[in-house]
Amino acid sequence: MISLRGVGYSYSDTGRPALEDVSLEVRQGEWIALVGSNGSGKSTLAKHLNALLVPMQGACFISGLDSRDENNLWKIRETVSMVFQNPENQIVSTVVEDDVAFGPENLGLPAEEIRSRVDKALRTCGLTEKTDKAVYTLSGGQKQRLAIAGALAMGSRCLVLDEPTAMLDPAGRAEVIALLRELHGKGITLVQVTHRLEEILDADRVLVLDQGHLVWEGTPAGLFRIGDIDKRWGLEVPAMVKLRERLVTAGLVGRDTAPTAEGIGEALCL
Repeated sequence: MISLRGVGYSYSDTGRPALEDVSLEVRQGEWIALVGSNGSGKSTLAKHLNALLVPMQGACFISGLDSRDENNLWKIRETVSMVFQNPENQIVSTVVEDDVAFGPENLGLPAEEIRSRVDKALRTCGLTEKTDKAVYTLSGGQKQRLAIAGALAMGSRCLVLDEPTAMLDPAGRAEVIALLRELHGKGITLVQVTHRLEEILDADRVLVLDQGHLVWEGTPAGLFRIGDIDKRWGLEVPAMVKLRERLVTAGLVGRDTAPTAEGIGEALCL
């Protein structure tokens, strides 16, 4: 669905490239977790995936469309939508259903089609009961789900989410991650930028960026088996992964135990 080939990008106010010779593929229906320390290039890479940025070197293709061709931009952005860290920055209307309708209206769709898309997106994101409510009455998690609903109403087949839970409390984070699991189950392609490694457990594949380079890719379990990711790439190992490693060393659980409270609890009770 997405193909980056030797992508490089630099900002004028920095001494080194934000991205350098990055090549990767994203397949339809995959859940990709994109991780790295601050300044590793995660957000810069994410913005290339729907042509908010275009490569200075190399090329990026979305559904076969070259992002460097301005004639492709609208089609690319119908296919891939961005969801940013702060939901407040993405909300343009004061009423929930009006905000979800904003994108389809700008596509010039018939009123019946817009109504159908809005209802479906709100239902998918668990916001049907908030249809006619003022946006300011929503919680942080609900506002982020509203931003996702707006992307789905555009007909997007891929969501690129740049730290979508960073500004949410634990309840809001849980709401958003639960929604991502549901969307993944429905075949929506997800690329999630996160610094919370406990959020990558459901991902099909993890990509690690370091100083603008793609330095590792594999499964979440494979990443946690490396053991020194905090020293090597500045990644914070989740508490549950640390606990599992101690229990494995003590011979109390197997290394295949899921590094979650539920997985560890089940393994200890066997």
